[in-house]
Amino acid sequence: MKKIISYNVNGIRAAAKKDFFEWLQQESPDILCLQETKAQPDQLDESFLQPEGYHTYWHSAEKKGYSGVAIFTKEKPKHVEVGSGMEKYDLEGRILRADYDNFSIISVYIPSGSSGDHRQAIKEDFLEDFYVYIENLKKTFPNLIISGDYNICHRPIDIHDPVRNKTSSGFLPHEREWVSKFLDMGFVDSFRLHHPETPDRYSWWSYRANARANNKGWRIDYQMLTKSLEEKCKGAEILDQVKHSDHCPIKLSMDL
Repeated sequence: MKKIISYNVNGIRAAAKKDFFEWLQQESPDILCLQETKAQPDQLDESFLQPEGYHTYWHSAEKKGYSGVAIFTKEKPKHVEVGSGMEKYDLEGRILRADYDNFSIISVYIPSGSSGDHRQAIKEDFLEDFYVYIENLKKTFPNLIISGDYNICHRPIDIHDPVRNKTSSGFLPHEREWVSKFLDMGFVDSFRLHHPETPDRYSWWSYRANARANNKGWRIDYQMLTKSLEEKCKGAEILDQVKHSDHCPIKLSMDL
């Protein structure tokens, strides 16, 4: 059984100061997909680049202290694809893929639109382009796991206050429709596969107004699987007791 974890760490160096690497050794996932690493490899020492038991691969943003994704893996992949070939997104370090014998995994960090109209427009361009990119990629890599921060809650059950947030970036009707369309392309939301109607399970909480303590959160982190992998998915959990970030890790158990 492979344990696969996705985690937006909101800065790998900040997370490390909160015992992130001790947690990593204790949790011991086979594959860890990270988002918002906010670091270039040349800013990191050996403890980050070569944690015990792992090969690490990084796709950092050109801008320092911003965005960035990584994959930590016990088994060395056959191939690692850094970026998507779409330069405007690759400059922001948003997509990293590792290929194994019978599946491929992507760590993705979809842009947030919450800081204003300009970033919302970039997010919407990304969603459109990412859909086409995955649609094409599936033809070559039919067994895909897409792990990451999607920055969208899909359904009212995925957000603490669906009524007041209906005009908020991350819960806009057309963003939610995009998730439905993405699933219809042939993907499964692994958490909802195992917890179809479980409420109040979130992966991100604002730092404001004591949101995490009151569990006023959003489920915006996903591990999406192609339907070809659905039967191999034996469990999916949200590790909301783990606190190195404003997000928490999400875990997948796969019989691969």
